[in-house]
Amino acid sequence: MPTTVNAFGAHEAGQPLAPVTIERRDVGPHDVQIDILYCGICHSDMNFVDGSFGPLPVSPLVPGHEIVGRVTETGSAVTRHQVGDLVGIGCMANSCRECDNCRAGQEQYCLKGHTLVFGSPDPAEPGAHTQGGYSEAIVAPEDFVVRVPETLDPVAAAPLLCAGITVYAPLKRFAAGPGTKVAVVGLGGLGHLGVKMAKAMGAEVTVLSRSDSKREAAAALGADHYAATGDGTAFTELANTFDLILNTVSAPISLADYLGMLRLHGTMISVGVTTQPMPLDVFPLLQNGRSYAGSLFGGIAETQEMLDFAAEHKVTADIELIGAKDINTAYERINASDVRYRFVIDGSTFKGLTA
Repeated sequence: MPTTVNAFGAHEAGQPLAPVTIERRDVGPHDVQIDILYCGICHSDMNFVDGSFGPLPVSPLVPGHEIVGRVTETGSAVTRHQVGDLVGIGCMANSCRECDNCRAGQEQYCLKGHTLVFGSPDPAEPGAHTQGGYSEAIVAPEDFVVRVPETLDPVAAAPLLCAGITVYAPLKRFAAGPGTKVAVVGLGGLGHLGVKMAKAMGAEVTVLSRSDSKREAAAALGADHYAATGDGTAFTELANTFDLILNTVSAPISLADYLGMLRLHGTMISVGVTTQPMPLDVFPLLQNGRSYAGSLFGGIAETQEMLDFAAEHKVTADIELIGAKDINTAYERINASDVRYRFVIDGSTFKGLTA
């Protein structure tokens, strides 16, 4: 029989979230059931809830895709996980597994469209939509559940399931490491992990932010350098400097200014999500043979690799732990840039909620 669980979700775009109950499907042969210990809050959760990505795909919609928990039940054919394992679920809950991209281990680029952990039609339950981690428990296919090393603090590891892999994947793809100069644009939930990951890879890291207000915070995270871009002088002083620029900002920026900071054959990668257009002039690309790229989180094997790397190098998110009843306040504070650097919800606080 399906299991009813307490959760926090949105009934209508643009309205506050509220306690709800949702049904979790039966555990199938290849599924695992997970009691959720912690779930991070990502800015893209808010984009779904506030209508930035369009109407809600289902009502209520339960967000949350930075999930860490313990396995409580496994299907009869499960081989990758056992009851009691500390595990995580990120942005995806399924994909076609057959297209070229899926076979290459890049399920996030599934040519038939991956299944988001919330808000997508659920191939395992025709007619239903997936529901996310702002809840007590979740059921997911074993192949889309990753092992969280026990040496990682589970509450601070939760944001790694989205923010961590979102910065790790492009840094790895474009060979950040010893001898490379990496600039991170923005010092929020993504940016602070971009600094930590790039430093752990051995790169020389500069934080680029509009004002001087985050200079000390950047140094505390391990950044080698800091430049305020608000008055425009940094674009001239640091022209032709960086091998990689990782743009983590979820708003339009002047691409031409930042592209001019790339040295020969340098690459700028955007990972922050904005629904507003950013004009791209081709001329700064032609100069120095520069490239501009985008990156969408990472595949399942790559996510596991990232977690193992994070455990080896002691990389976790800087977080503020909250209860379920504080979610709406957390959304307001994120919009006001009042968090360093990621909110994480205590999964135990969903118990006892009244819908």
